[in-house]
Amino acid sequence: MPPTRPTWDPRQYLRHAGHRARAFVDLLAHVPEPPGGDRPRIADLGCGPGNVTRLLVDRWPGARVTGYDNSPEMLDAAHVDHEGPTPGGGRIDFAAADLRTWTPSEPYDLIVSNATFQWVPGHLDRFPRWVDALVPGGTFAFQVPGSFDLPSHRLMRELAGSDRWRDRIGDTLRHDDAVHTPAAYLAALADLGCEVDAWETTYVHLLQGEDPVLDWVTGTGLRPILTELGDDAGPFVAEYRTALRAAYPATPHGTAFPFRRIFVVARKPAPGGRR
Repeated sequence: MPPTRPTWDPRQYLRHAGHRARAFVDLLAHVPEPPGGDRPRIADLGCGPGNVTRLLVDRWPGARVTGYDNSPEMLDAAHVDHEGPTPGGGRIDFAAADLRTWTPSEPYDLIVSNATFQWVPGHLDRFPRWVDALVPGGTFAFQVPGSFDLPSHRLMRELAGSDRWRDRIGDTLRHDDAVHTPAAYLAALADLGCEVDAWETTYVHLLQGEDPVLDWVTGTGLRPILTELGDDAGPFVAEYRTALRAAYPATPHGTAFPFRRIFVVARKPAPGGRR
């Protein structure tokens, strides 16, 4: 039986919105100008509550942007907070889509994704269809967390695999191969004819408050376990909290939380351009 799809909480996710959005801002800084001129067509894959989708029309005020997500909770928040015409003459809308099967129905100048593909098993296999949907000179850009070997995620997996929890949680969690190396992404997209830039960065977020690393993962990586255990999640969370406090000790300045991110920008050559 497949794992239950996580239930998302937009309010919890947005509690660390500034830190989470920073990687997307850094990604956009490396995206070239789209071939669609002042009104590019853009797809945001895994848009969540739409807060970073809004950053796309800050960069391209006339863009027509569609954010895709499979979470009804996230889409409800996005529709309320961000959908509609923009002051620059563009528009943002949102639609339900499962990225395991989503195939573009129209050409795009830019297909972008922020911290989503780690939730999409086999996402490398989807890249050919998405690159095919780019107009010549269009760009496919994304960032994913490279954090699965860090204490925040490793301790979660170890606890979930313990005798007490193994039978309850099963295969709910993603494994450490949920994302690939920058070199693997570069090779896959270069094989599709793209000009590729791939790199990684480790941010050290200084988080505030009590148990801030737990608060962070409660909005993301812990969601499958919270969904699976439901009202019985309390004892698991208590054990996990204790392990996180030891791994990420608080200081007078806050709690340092190193977080590695992998970035990829792949441009489909324009006619007559380089391969």
